[in-house]
Amino acid sequence: MLRWFRFFSHWPLWALHVLGVAGGWLAWLFSPTYRRRMGANARQAGLGWRTLVGAVGQAGRMSAELPRLWLGQTPSVVWADAQAAADAYALGQGVLFLTPHMGCFEITAQALAARFGAQYGPLTVLYRPARQAALGEVMALARNRPGLQAVPTNLSGVRQMIKALRAGQAVGLLPDQVPPEGMGVWAPFFGKPAYTMTLAARLALQTGAKVVLIWGERLSWGRGYRLHTQALDQALSNDLEAAVVQINQAMETMILACPQQYLWGYARYKTPRQEA
Repeated sequence: MLRWFRFFSHWPLWALHVLGVAGGWLAWLFSPTYRRRMGANARQAGLGWRTLVGAVGQAGRMSAELPRLWLGQTPSVVWADAQAAADAYALGQGVLFLTPHMGCFEITAQALAARFGAQYGPLTVLYRPARQAALGEVMALARNRPGLQAVPTNLSGVRQMIKALRAGQAVGLLPDQVPPEGMGVWAPFFGKPAYTMTLAARLALQTGAKVVLIWGERLSWGRGYRLHTQALDQALSNDLEAAVVQINQAMETMILACPQQYLWGYARYKTPRQEA
């Protein structure tokens, strides 16, 4: 697998995106389960066919661009606005960056590490180790790089994130990731109960870290990415469940700003898995 990732890592981004669009439509056409879930999730958010058409291709682009992002030369990145991130870092209280499964969330971590890592220390991101050894090798090469530290989804990883925030560093999370049973609460997401992680709210409330919303917009024709950041509209409630609802609402607002680039095929409303 590493050999194939290295091969595709040399392709221009536009070519990978063309390949990804084809793959996205093949997945949509030949997987009824994926097709139904994607349509149901988009309709739950009040979106129609026009959004879904764009999202099918964008989902394919998300997968096809990984070799370039993980092992190749970093594509062009521009910042629409980095002020919210810069202000949060300057406070010295730690920064919690939150992004949904939207656009290119891999590039957000890399761009933050490149811009702020040297001055403020590494960005710590949470990841689930791959079940396949070959893919795990690729992920290890990709996600542990200067200014970027990947930690596993276990108690040790959580402790490392808390330590990083208390040291004034930053942590990145995808709060719309469905957590294992016992690590979340049921909270509305586009009006439907979704099992939602409490980790993001707990980290912010326990450490006093500044919450910043971020997402990486995928530009057309392989021109690279544009990063958007903004501070959370209001401070998180001290009540954990209320804070979780606030975070879900913030994710909804971000998604509706560019719904074609959200991963509507993700099983957001699934029953959480049991885990020791």
